Amino acid sequence: MSGAKQAPIAAEVISLGCRLNIAESETIRSLLAAESDVVVVNSCAVTAEAVRQTRQAIRKARRQRPDARLLVTGCAADIEREQLAAMPEVDGLIPNTAKLDARAWNVPERAKPVPARHTRAFIAVQNGCDHACTFCVIPQGRGQSRSLAVPQVLAEVGRHLGQGVPEIVLTGVDVTSWGHDLPDAPSLGSLVRAVLDAFPQLQRLRMSSLDGVEIDAELFELFAGEPRVMPHLHLSLQHGHDMILKRMKRRHLRADAVRLVSDLRARRPDLAVGADLIAGFPTEDEAMHRANLSIIGEVGMVHGHVFPYSPRPGTPAARMPQLDRATIKARAAELRDEVDRVREAWLATQLDRELTVLAESDGTGYSENFARVKVPEGTPPGTILPVTPTRLDKGLLQ
Repeated sequence: MSGAKQAPIAAEVISLGCRLNIAESETIRSLLAAESDVVVVNSCAVTAEAVRQTRQAIRKARRQRPDARLLVTGCAADIEREQLAAMPEVDGLIPNTAKLDARAWNVPERAKPVPARHTRAFIAVQNGCDHACTFCVIPQGRGQSRSLAVPQVLAEVGRHLGQGVPEIVLTGVDVTSWGHDLPDAPSLGSLVRAVLDAFPQLQRLRMSSLDGVEIDAELFELFAGEPRVMPHLHLSLQHGHDMILKRMKRRHLRADAVRLVSDLRARRPDLAVGADLIAGFPTEDEAMHRANLSIIGEVGMVHGHVFPYSPRPGTPAARMPQLDRATIKARAAELRDEVDRVREAWLATQLDRELTVLAESDGTGYSENFARVKVPEGTPPGTILPVTPTRLDKGLLQ
């Protein structure tokens, strides 16, 4: 009927960046469940490219929802505050440290609703960072390290398991620092053990990116021998050359990472290793780049997140001698190609083996070691089933 008033559109949350943002976006979505005609961009500022993508997402959201109230939160809302506030598309900014507080959104406190069913649930057990890596602005946007207490973590896990979610992912900014600020400074391994003990029905527990030098003895043992802890270790490695690691102000050396992977694989041969790597860090010469390339094969890195270095305002690395963008881009491409080469060789070893796969909604799923596998047509999302792939096509086991 002409002239009929259009029904309000539910609040929308657009999440960029890390798994922690994904987890936090779920909470924001629940806080705004009763709101309408609101769009939230939960931003990222880890690199200059992430900030560019944030701006792009803001402009796209405004084009698609011209009448909505558009709010921005996340790391870029703090680190790039003036620049984002000046964008005509933006109606307001919510500080990153306040984005899980109902008062910041001017909505009443509500009991958290039961989450919608997903194949996996990301639970933010830690936030912030106490370290001072020379390339990183995230502490500026996240603040000091803060840990969720064990009862709070168990409550979150229970909520999701109550909906039948088969896999839990523990995430944070610097997950291995979990517990440092709690009474008696419990270890991350003790938290993982508490989750496993409290929920014998939990089928799969996966960890997000870890700082290898902070993996405690109990967590090591769980990775090495607990079948419900997935054999998938993603390291916050950043580089394969000791001098660059020192200039980054990282707390490990190349040998530390190699030794950790070797010791774990000796106990759990099916362990799949991923890592974050930065290409073209200031002062990186060709020999240093080659060391960065070679660690991919040495640790058998089959899941790689490669970041071309970009200077972030106010960081020590931004004041170091910079490489030209073409060199950085070329080195990032070499790193990605090497990860792809190692990954393809590893995927070939998964053929004709029975894999336990968690089905997604797109006709594929992920094995315990995070290999992507085609599942039989019609498999409901969230189903865990055995699949024996017989061929490999463009990175997909079939």
